[in-house]
Amino acid sequence: MNDAHLSLIQQLCTRLAEIDNTPLYVKFAETVKFAVRTGVLHQGDMLPSERELGQQTGVSRITVRKALELLEQEGVIIRSQGYGTQISDKFEYSLKEAKGFSQQVVLLGKKPNTLWVNKSIVPCSQEVAESLALPINSDVFMLKRIRYVDEQPVSIEESYVPIGLIGDVDDIGLSLYDYFRSQNIYPTRTKSKVSARMPDEDFQTHIKLEKTVPVLVIKQVAFDHKNVPIEYSFNQCRSDMYVFVSEE
Repeated sequence: MNDAHLSLIQQLCTRLAEIDNTPLYVKFAETVKFAVRTGVLHQGDMLPSERELGQQTGVSRITVRKALELLEQEGVIIRSQGYGTQISDKFEYSLKEAKGFSQQVVLLGKKPNTLWVNKSIVPCSQEVAESLALPINSDVFMLKRIRYVDEQPVSIEESYVPIGLIGDVDDIGLSLYDYFRSQNIYPTRTKSKVSARMPDEDFQTHIKLEKTVPVLVIKQVAFDHKNVPIEYSFNQCRSDMYVFVSEE
């Protein structure tokens, strides 16, 4: 058993021994996710077998299997018969939490980056106007950027923000949400719609891939603590790099 597996087993034993009302399989799954986020486990790492995990942690194989099923559903692991269980190389992104891309990437122990393509004022379309509760053709900031995780381009995002919420657009650095918080604007929830399509010319121009993969299109509205819409975003994301989670 390698050092990563030993550290994982130690974390599992500690968490499983804690007395609370959380089911054992949920504790198990949460601990594996924490190990990924803190760098104990990395993308592509293999996990010990169900039998080994059960023996080393003192829980039943039924509990281990249930935890692994949960992790597989959430896209954290990939299980292959005859090969084993591997940490997924996809990026898990929550559609529920209004934390913003950069913060979620950092919490997963990864490195975010942003390449700005455009920061400009444009008249809003009907779709943007309805999402932001503005009159059609109202001026809004359009912020277009390419998102990176660990130096790999993963998405192209366009954000539309009411003009009154941004003072100097050049003050926006890596994260729009960090800028919001610096202005005492606090995103608290989001509403999202997800669909799939093949990448268009714009996507292929900015994100060059060795092979054509489907693109996940996420249209999302972010709201502040008063339930006022503060951002409408149109995101095109690589389906081979993302796993989206939308908990109730």
